[in-house]
Amino acid sequence: MVMRPISKNVLIYRHSLCLRLNSTLALSNYKPNPPTTTTSTTIFQCNSQISKLARNGNLQEAEAIFKAMPQRSIVSWNAMISAYAANGKMSKARQVFDEMPVRATTSYNAMITAMVKNKCDMVKAHDLFREMPEKNAVSYAAMITGFVKAGMFDEAECLYGETPVEFRDPVASNVLLSGYLRGGRLEEAVRVFEGMGVKEVVSCSAMVDGFCKMGKLVEARRLFDEMYERNVVTWTAMIDGYFKGGFFEDGFALFLRMRREGDVSVNANTLAVMFKACRDFDRYIEGSQIHGLVSRMPLEFDLFLGNSMISMYSKLGFMGEAKAVFGVMKKKDSVSWNSLITGLVQRGQVSEAYELFEKMPSKDIVSWTDMIKGFSGKGEISKCVELFGMMPEKDDVTWTAMISAFVSNGCYSEAVSWFRERLRGKAFPNSYTLSSVLSAAASLAALVEGLQIHARVVKMNMEDDLSVQNSLVSMYSKTGNARDAYKIFLSIGDPNIVSYNTMISGFSYNGFGKEAVKLFSGLESTGTEPNSVTFLALLSACAHVGYVDLGWKYFSSMKSSYGIEPGPDHYACVVDLLGRGGMLDEAYRLISSMPFEPHSGVWGSLLGASKTCLRVDLAEVAAKKLIELEPDSATPYVVLSQLYSLAGKNRDADRIRSIKKSKKIKKDPGSSWIIIKGKVHNFLAGDESHSSLEEIAFTLKMIEKDYKLISISHGSSIHHSEACKEVQRNYS
Repeated sequence: MVMRPISKNVLIYRHSLCLRLNSTLALSNYKPNPPTTTTSTTIFQCNSQISKLARNGNLQEAEAIFKAMPQRSIVSWNAMISAYAANGKMSKARQVFDEMPVRATTSYNAMITAMVKNKCDMVKAHDLFREMPEKNAVSYAAMITGFVKAGMFDEAECLYGETPVEFRDPVASNVLLSGYLRGGRLEEAVRVFEGMGVKEVVSCSAMVDGFCKMGKLVEARRLFDEMYERNVVTWTAMIDGYFKGGFFEDGFALFLRMRREGDVSVNANTLAVMFKACRDFDRYIEGSQIHGLVSRMPLEFDLFLGNSMISMYSKLGFMGEAKAVFGVMKKKDSVSWNSLITGLVQRGQVSEAYELFEKMPSKDIVSWTDMIKGFSGKGEISKCVELFGMMPEKDDVTWTAMISAFVSNGCYSEAVSWFRERLRGKAFPNSYTLSSVLSAAASLAALVEGLQIHARVVKMNMEDDLSVQNSLVSMYSKTGNARDAYKIFLSIGDPNIVSYNTMISGFSYNGFGKEAVKLFSGLESTGTEPNSVTFLALLSACAHVGYVDLGWKYFSSMKSSYGIEPGPDHYACVVDLLGRGGMLDEAYRLISSMPFEPHSGVWGSLLGASKTCLRVDLAEVAAKKLIELEPDSATPYVVLSQLYSLAGKNRDADRIRSIKKSKKIKKDPGSSWIIIKGKVHNFLAGDESHSSLEEIAFTLKMIEKDYKLISISHGSSIHHSEACKEVQRNYS
């Protein structure tokens, strides 16, 4: 602790105080006569000054006054013990305690309380407690508090049992009761509560709060109604209990009753609970009404309440009101700034959020991370990297935000690279980081990287984390390893809808349509409600295996059985399904009946199916719509020209190619990549810029030559896949 220099005023005060003491007391320390009224008053003033200075951290000045006192009372010694303890000087506090000429019960209580507050050894505190010649209710309560705070509930319970009945209620009982409730041990708390002879409002309020936090709202309300006296804590606990249990109407009705009865006034904590509930339950009208109530109270724009209002308005999307509250707040802290910045970022107002961020007097990790998320959402990944580099300190949340930014913007190799960099710093990534980097590995189809991350998951004992498990299922599915993906899925103790969707999609990706349909049946048997993503994966699976009738049945059941309105992507899947089944007229009729304008995916599915079935008429319609929706896309021109060529309409094919050329529309080249020793190697069709191009070309020619030799030597008896495996063995 930094010791503050003694000011001139304090020296003058101390000098005059000592003169008064000396003139009043002289040698009275050695006389048996009781002190005069003046002496008592002076000692009282000194004791008060010691306590005041200690509270303000002026320990050196408090110590100087104590040492200058010619005569000290027990209160003086106790005040100095408490002063040292309040400033973390426990050895000094114990020294003063040991030097006391006479110790009273209050002295022992002060020392034990000091040891409890400073988290000292409770065994030593208990030894001191045992030395006490006389104990009172405070003594027992202080010692039980120490045991409870140290988690020594057996010792606390034992001492509670030894506590004389007249000292138990209410203080000692409340201490043990609250300790059990904080530890989630409701049964023990109920036992203590029911054994209390005196149950005052603090005890009952604690139990109401405890019942609510454990989700036992019926028991909480029964006790609440039985109470003869309630304070603001009781009302707030019961109201908050309803909100946390999902019962907004009940909580709000109880708040109105509290206001109507008028026996207890609401405080800032009650109003903060109300604002949070309005935010979480999306109740703008009620929230604005409570804001109006605050405006009529002396609590107007208190820091705590102001932050609660900003958070509510920001979450509900009313940024004008949030900014208005922020503007009139006389005092703001980091929560105020961060709440408004977060709200602006979530509403896509990143530029305005950044202006506010730059004005922020003291930026913290939360504000930096929010801005990284904001620019990530706008696709400005370079700005994210710049902000990350400027941060004075970073934590797991920041690293996760940065890695997620790379993933969400398609920079998968960078995400994996940054994850490795994070590990070099001997960091322990959290589940969100692991999920993000697994998503990157899945998008890169990098099985080796995914396996390494999986090993890290096992090493960190995080294989039972649901979000990580779902990411592992996705990674193995997207890297073509559906079998291992399914093993992970089966290891999930309580799979959620995301788990099922990921696995159904995984089966669909890898051509296991039957398994996807079977898993959906298993999902239905568990009673878990499918969502729109589930049906998207299911319809895609049906399309891959040609289950036209079954796919149509699932599509029809979305609204009739589950109340889910099919979206454009669902229609695109069904168009693809019908197209693969050769039912192009039905597909076109479905498109014509759509309740909204079809997007490019719908017309793309019809165009692809039209090419396969040589339906030039429908292909022309689909291509025209695609050109309207995506004028710079080469796909409709390429597919339509190819179809014309297949249909023998070479003049039309040349015409489409000419139009494409005149509009300077180019087809995006095909691409592929491979990861070798942690480095991603990208390849584009027609690109000859790779540094190892000659070596790659030579190797490919050798592989092609070996393949032909193996095929010739085995004749027609060898299957293509077997020949490939033999070539692979030669080069492994």
